[in-house]
Amino acid sequence: MSVKFIVGIVSFVAVTSAIVAFSTQKKVELPPPTPVTTSLLPVENVDSALVKKIDHYFRRRYKHKRFNGTVLFAEKGKVIYKGAFGYGTLRNKDTLSTRSAFQLASVTKPLTSTAVLMLADRKTLSLQDSVHCYLPRFPYKDVTIEQLLIQKSGLPEYLYFSDLYWPDYKTTINNEDVLCMMEMHVPRPYYRPDYRYNYTNTNYSLLASIIEKASGQQYQDFVQENIFAPLGMHDSFVYAKDETPVYHQMTSGHDGRRRRIADSHFNGVVGDKGIYSSVEDMLRFDQALYTDKLVSQELLEQAFSPAHKRLYAHDNYGMGWRINTQKNGNKIIYHSGWWKGYRTYFIRMPYSEKTIIVLTNCLRGGFLSNNELRSLIE
Repeated sequence: MSVKFIVGIVSFVAVTSAIVAFSTQKKVELPPPTPVTTSLLPVENVDSALVKKIDHYFRRRYKHKRFNGTVLFAEKGKVIYKGAFGYGTLRNKDTLSTRSAFQLASVTKPLTSTAVLMLADRKTLSLQDSVHCYLPRFPYKDVTIEQLLIQKSGLPEYLYFSDLYWPDYKTTINNEDVLCMMEMHVPRPYYRPDYRYNYTNTNYSLLASIIEKASGQQYQDFVQENIFAPLGMHDSFVYAKDETPVYHQMTSGHDGRRRRIADSHFNGVVGDKGIYSSVEDMLRFDQALYTDKLVSQELLEQAFSPAHKRLYAHDNYGMGWRINTQKNGNKIIYHSGWWKGYRTYFIRMPYSEKTIIVLTNCLRGGFLSNNELRSLIE
């Protein structure tokens, strides 16, 4: 038997053993992150049973892979409970914190509305102004800023007509592109202005453009300088694809199979979506709405009022807010969002000064009932 033959046998046995050892080795999983329950502000006399109730609800969902995100429950500005469950990017297993930034999706709309109302308070614009005053190339007549705010413009949905007029999904669309498509092709409106409620993202992309024209600043800069900075919302920013750098605290959206969703070409459009924020920052925004720091209470009361006679009292829309007026007259003011793996919930109950903020970045188990969330704190 030759030496080469013996060496060959030994090498084969060694390689085979290594393969078997590798294949039978157990995968090492990182331990699940522990929910955080410390508060932003000191809380006195917190109902421990209430805290356990909230904690049990989210721990159970997390255990069964039906929740990945952050939560915050507060009363009168004091945090009752906050928690972070899961990862910012599931593949990387980067543990979430209550300062992690999530794409707010349509919860961006209340912030865009606030920016418009700030300009109205300053007399920089009027809610009764025609869109033409700020966007002369806008091809539709008799549409006002207020109609955009309350979703009563009748305009078509840009997410749909872009499929016809912007077939290249590799090229990012921005707000100017939306306006150009409307100018060039004049997509058929759904209804005449002021006829009926019809929720479209187009309205709020146009409002972002109006903010820019009226203020002389980019939407991102106006929101940063007039909302985020004054309120100390240091985890918040506007993300416009191809324009905004990737921030370290940004999370990623995931589909129902827990796979990361690619950055969409629609993410260049802002105003209807595009703001990233944390549950802690959103509480700061919530508390500012009880003061005149951003918008006068008189104008906010108008924003929080149902604007549609044809809609139910418990399912109405104001200026960038959904309105649920209960039988006793109490109003629940809220908005939710859903975009590319993200689901977001921002629920305000001014009559009891309670706030619920839930931000998720995985579609699997991401849908939560507003009534169910409120039942955890009421």
